[in-house]
Amino acid sequence: MEGAWDIASVLFQVWLSMVVVLIMLPAMFGVSLGFTDLYIKVLVKTLEWATRRIQRGQNEQPTLPSQSANGIIEKDDGSMEEEIGELRRSHPKSLAGADFTLCDVFYFWKKGIENIVEDQVTQRFTSEELVSWNLLTRTNNNFCYISVRVTIIWGLGVFIRYCILLPLRITLAAIGLSWLVIGTTLVGFLPNSNVKNSLSDLVHITCYRICARGLSATIRYHNKENRPQKGGICVANHTSPIDIVILANDGCYAMVGQVHGGLMGVIQRSMVRSCPHVWFERSEMKDRNTVAKRLKDHIADKTKLPILIFPEGTCINNTSVMMFKKGSFEIGGTIYPVAIKYDPQFGDAFWNSAKYNMVSYLLRMMTSWAIVCNVWYLPPMNLKNGEDAVLFANRVKSAIANQGGLVDLSWDGGLKRAKVKDSYKEEQQKMYSSMIVGSDCHENSVGPT
Repeated sequence: MEGAWDIASVLFQVWLSMVVVLIMLPAMFGVSLGFTDLYIKVLVKTLEWATRRIQRGQNEQPTLPSQSANGIIEKDDGSMEEEIGELRRSHPKSLAGADFTLCDVFYFWKKGIENIVEDQVTQRFTSEELVSWNLLTRTNNNFCYISVRVTIIWGLGVFIRYCILLPLRITLAAIGLSWLVIGTTLVGFLPNSNVKNSLSDLVHITCYRICARGLSATIRYHNKENRPQKGGICVANHTSPIDIVILANDGCYAMVGQVHGGLMGVIQRSMVRSCPHVWFERSEMKDRNTVAKRLKDHIADKTKLPILIFPEGTCINNTSVMMFKKGSFEIGGTIYPVAIKYDPQFGDAFWNSAKYNMVSYLLRMMTSWAIVCNVWYLPPMNLKNGEDAVLFANRVKSAIANQGGLVDLSWDGGLKRAKVKDSYKEEQQKMYSSMIVGSDCHENSVGPT
């Protein structure tokens, strides 16, 4: 029995030594030994082979009618006036002053059915569809058994992900978080100085790099000359809680958020000792003036780290950018937009908080193949003359969407948990009534699609 414990102790020491020497130390100095790149290359070749086998197997099986390239159904892009005019079998321009006809109901019935089947909002809160299976069971919704070879490779992948990668990643996550708590706590005892700031930055960036290695993250940063500067505000699209880890691998930021209890509270309290992060009590979060004042005070000090904010306020599924809350754009200062786009081939980074709690989500991340993403730093932007916070927020959002290849939506991400506002329904009603009575007010109305 003692011999078994001795062997287990030796194996654990060897395991820990390899983790420290081959992963932790290179991460601390921002150096890569090439293991992750080699792993990604082998993984790409494997997935390409599996894709060819699946396509070959699908070609040999009876095919079903393919769905529309734009989604489950194919929607008309015409305006309300054009589509109702087509229903009436008359020219759309003759609608002005026309009376109500029963066939008009079919237009609203058709739009209602379309949005029940597939609307623009709820599909942004489900996992992104894959073109081909990436050998993860969780994405096997549209793919079926193809061949014995593919099944064997899938089984081997399960063993690698759960028996090798998962223990390694849990070890690295534990080391990284422990380093963050212990390191920031020790740095917090130092007097305020440039030395303290430098050590704080070193502790933070080392922790995030170790955690990124724990996810086998491959991150490509573009346009580094546009990286956020001190005294500014960094805004980015939001897909996952690990967005913070992705961005903080290339620079340090001051985090903004609500004070939590438990383990998260311990981490927050240790972080704020060494760096001026902006944490709010629950009661303060409801007071917009208090929040705005603290953020203004932070960016007014050009020696403090840039604030990192995700203006969408919720996670979106890596396909779109939804409405940016205007609060981040009302406090002044320079905005540094950042676009983040994940490669879903290696793992789904989207956090569906309505379906998975944080522990379940992190387990899914640690049992994925890898996290591969691109980060684009966009040129800094400032409020223009005559531009209000809403227009400024929309301009920044559009720039992020265009750079990241994401769909630019005007819908509020809060619809993830809230009902549609009555004002949206009223806009449709006003548009239709203006057509019936012949008013020109519909020219100034913009209804949801």
